[in-house]
Amino acid sequence: MGRRFGPHWAVARVDLKVGAKERLLVIGPNGCGKTTLLNVLSTLLPASQGSVAYPTCQGDPRQDIGLMGHDIGIYEDLSAHDNLRVFAQVGGYDVEDILDLLQTVGLDERPQAVSSYSAGMRRRLALALLLQKQPRIALLDEPFAQMDPGGIAQVSSAIEALPGAVIIASHQVNHAAPLATRAILMDEGQIRWTGNADQAEAAWRALHKERGEL
Repeated sequence: MGRRFGPHWAVARVDLKVGAKERLLVIGPNGCGKTTLLNVLSTLLPASQGSVAYPTCQGDPRQDIGLMGHDIGIYEDLSAHDNLRVFAQVGGYDVEDILDLLQTVGLDERPQAVSSYSAGMRRRLALALLLQKQPRIALLDEPFAQMDPGGIAQVSSAIEALPGAVIIASHQVNHAAPLATRAILMDEGQIRWTGNADQAEAAWRALHKERGEL
């Protein structure tokens, strides 16, 4: 599978299979194609070459896919609670779960409008929206970005509780690797290495060494 923007291939010749309950970590330098890969897998972007199959999904795969991306599409003038209530009504989710979701991500004592939230708090709300959907396939793009240690611990626990396949793209290998079973290293849009998640940091260091960055 591949995706290009004009003449540039952001993702090229990716051949990847993820199990229904598998936890996959995607690592690599800035611009290597991690975010583009997740956007194609989420159906936000079509593949320019090849295709993506979703054998565990029934009907429209978008109903079974959850993406924690950088642009979460929230209502700035509403609180986290009210945002979750709106999305619950639209998606047909249980509104009784909203308080539990807010407690899970550490926003249960944050009644202010989202416009006043820090970047880390916005990431927590993005995770709450993902958890609300309980997707068969969860895609998380830099879930630990702008997080303090307490936030990282809460996010890690929430990710561990996700029910289906989980794909995490992250620079923070030391936090993400313990949540995954397998990892791939991308560079220049292609998969350069695949192996056990506990070997991901070593693979990351090897790439930096190859580039003369260590």
